[in-house]
Amino acid sequence: MRSESYDVVVLGTGPAGLQAAIHAARAKVSVLVMGRDVKSSLYRAHLENYCCLEKVTGQEFLQQGIRQASDAGARFLHEDVIRSIGEDDGFTIETESGRTIRTRSLIMAMGISRNRLGVPGEKEFLGKGVSYCVDCDAGFYKGVPVAIVGNASAAVSGALTLVFYASEVHLICGNLEVAKKLENQVRASDIKLHENRAVKEIYGNAAVEAVRLDDGSRIGVAGVFIETGAKGAVELAAALGVELDSEQYKYILTDDDQHTNIPGIFAAGDITGPPWQVAKAVGEGCVAGLAAAKHAKKYR
Repeated sequence: MRSESYDVVVLGTGPAGLQAAIHAARAKVSVLVMGRDVKSSLYRAHLENYCCLEKVTGQEFLQQGIRQASDAGARFLHEDVIRSIGEDDGFTIETESGRTIRTRSLIMAMGISRNRLGVPGEKEFLGKGVSYCVDCDAGFYKGVPVAIVGNASAAVSGALTLVFYASEVHLICGNLEVAKKLENQVRASDIKLHENRAVKEIYGNAAVEAVRLDDGSRIGVAGVFIETGAKGAVELAAALGVELDSEQYKYILTDDDQHTNIPGIFAAGDITGPPWQVAKAVGEGCVAGLAAAKHAKKYR
């Protein structure tokens, strides 16, 4: 398995992540940025309320940020993270292709998940069988059948985790869009793969009992995990013990230096809460990048 080491790893290629990478790299530490800019919520949008810039497309804005970060010395890896592990002197990150990456400082800037299925029963059974976090809730489904919905790394890696808990795991997806290693793992497992299918309804009485697919078929399950993108900040944060807001359990709490409750982990951008503005994301990214670089230098 390939292993690499960096002083700072930035998760996310949106405005917060790119600004963090620029400032960390200019602080003369090694920086790796992970993610895909096309998955940023800004990529297909336009920007017209950012100080000193005329109206530009989100794609143009992000590509310029990538060039600036690269020129400053940051490296880019266009892969999703499937697992993060805290250690005494840093963190280990595992990617979808099987790479292992070590870092002293970790910056979470992946934004927040806005992906919902929008099907009947999804809202009604939230917390009663519907979950958006395998790492958070897998333990509640020991010995019962579950479904997981999505075709990217979060769903596939989540399904591979659920086989250790659930009696039966159904992966409901379109075309799989993951690294070959992950695809091979899921096809070689006991996971029941429903390709080119979509969930049309989640139903039950007091809790989830089944899902109905677009071909009319019914699958009896006690839980439905909705993981429609890359593994998000909440899932990775939960695995590392990062403190989230107590009301909605969806935002990472930070101090004035964008430091979380875990030494060496920083957060910036939408994942720290509203307002959902590029100006806020860039400002927090700047602070997080400088603070993360300072933390990493302690180990030199």
